[in-house]
Amino acid sequence: MKEKMLFIGIALLISIGLALVISADAGSLVGLSQEQTGQIIALIMVLILVAGGAFSRRIKFSEMLSAILLWAGIFAIAIVAYVFREDIGKFAGRLSGELAPGSATISENGRIALFHRSASGSFKVNAKVENINLNMIFDTGASMVVLTHQDAQKIGVNSDNLRYNIRVQTANGITYAASIMLDNIVIGDIERKNIKAFISQDNLLETSLLGMSFLETLSGYSVMNDQLELRD
Repeated sequence: MKEKMLFIGIALLISIGLALVISADAGSLVGLSQEQTGQIIALIMVLILVAGGAFSRRIKFSEMLSAILLWAGIFAIAIVAYVFREDIGKFAGRLSGELAPGSATISENGRIALFHRSASGSFKVNAKVENINLNMIFDTGASMVVLTHQDAQKIGVNSDNLRYNIRVQTANGITYAASIMLDNIVIGDIERKNIKAFISQDNLLETSLLGMSFLETLSGYSVMNDQLELRD
C-alpha cells in the first residue's frame, strides 16, 4: 500500500510540474493554449489513475521505479502526440494517400469528399464513369474531363466512331481530341450527369483528368494542407 501511495504521489508531482511548466511561458513554446493545456492535464490524471490501479499489490522498489519510468514515457509520448497532432495527421493522410491512392474520405452527410495528396504531388481520385471504376487526377488546368484512350474503351466507347477534331493546347504542344457526353460521373457520394468530356488519342495521356467540366458543377472545391476537398 505504501508503494502504491508513493507511486501516485510521485506521479502527481510529475503532472503538477508539467502543468506549471506548460501553463507558464513554456506553453507557448510547445504550441498549447490554456484549453489544450487543461485537456492534456486531464489526460495525464486519467493515466495516473489507471497506473495507480496497477500497483494494488506489494512490489519491490526497483520494479516500482521501472514502472514509474515507463508511465513517465507514456505521458511524454501522449503530450508529444497531442502537440504535433496536425503534423501527425498530415503524415497519416499522406501515408493513406499512398496505401490507397484515390480513395475518398466521405463526410457524414455525404456532401464532401476528401482526398490526400500523393507523394508525386498530385491528387489521385477514384471515380465511377458510366458505372466503371477509373483512376483520375484532379486538374484545374484542364477545361474538360479528359479520358485516356484506354479508359474510353473501358467504359464502352467505340473508338471507330470517334472524330479527333477538337484542337487542344497541352503542355507538350497542340494535339487533337474527340468530344463526347458522359451520362454520369460519381465520386464518393457526389454524382453528376451529362458531363462533357474529351478523349485523348492513343498513348498521348497516361491518366484520365478530372477537369473543369465536372469541377464547375460542384458548390466548391479547395486544396489546403495537402488535402483536396470536393463539395457537392
